[in-house]
Amino acid sequence: MLNYDPLACLPSSEELPDSDDTPVDNELQDLIPGLLKTLLAMAWPERMDWFFGVDMGIYYDPDLPPIVPDGFLSLGVERFYDENLRPSYVLWEERKVPILALEVISQNYRGEYSTKKAEYAKLGILYYVVYNPFRRRKPRLEVYKLINGDYTALEDGSPVWLPEIGLGIGMERGTYLGIPREWLYWYDRQGQRLLTPEEQAKFAQQQAQEVQQRAELLAQRLRSLGIDPDSLT
Repeated sequence: MLNYDPLACLPSSEELPDSDDTPVDNELQDLIPGLLKTLLAMAWPERMDWFFGVDMGIYYDPDLPPIVPDGFLSLGVERFYDENLRPSYVLWEERKVPILALEVISQNYRGEYSTKKAEYAKLGILYYVVYNPFRRRKPRLEVYKLINGDYTALEDGSPVWLPEIGLGIGMERGTYLGIPREWLYWYDRQGQRLLTPEEQAKFAQQQAQEVQQRAELLAQRLRSLGIDPDSLT
């Protein structure tokens, strides 16, 4: 009896192009999803069942070019395959549709409100996040959820809680890589945003300084009482 494996007839991620050769329009399309990926790596250091792609192709049909979000999150997949990492995200290999897709709008629209939105809905991506830093009158951050095959805008405001992910997503001003501006962040259930690596390092330094100051004050008090603090060690 012939055993037929349809997956064996499809190209693998190693055989497919890892880029559509379309350059990003500005740095934010790399930096914003890159920050979200970094924050996840710090929030989920022990978890190995997630993957966040930045400017990476999602292959959903072997006869069509990939769709390339600025960022996307998948849960329930291997975080790393090997030291060479993923060249692309191939749905017939991963067996998991991303749970979230992110688009950062540039001054040149690339179908984020039309064709890409429709494609993500067709793929079944649960959340579609659009950040438009150039907006003044409309919300700059929009979060959509797939309900009955169509995207429905969730409530305005920041952050927006995403229960299937266990985090919220929102925007506020901060500094990342020395750049002060409005950034997108992940938030916990209490609405507290996750700290960047720089902020965590600064917080640890401040704590160390406070401990040192308390130790010096205690030593001064002991000396005022005629006790040599060094004799207590």
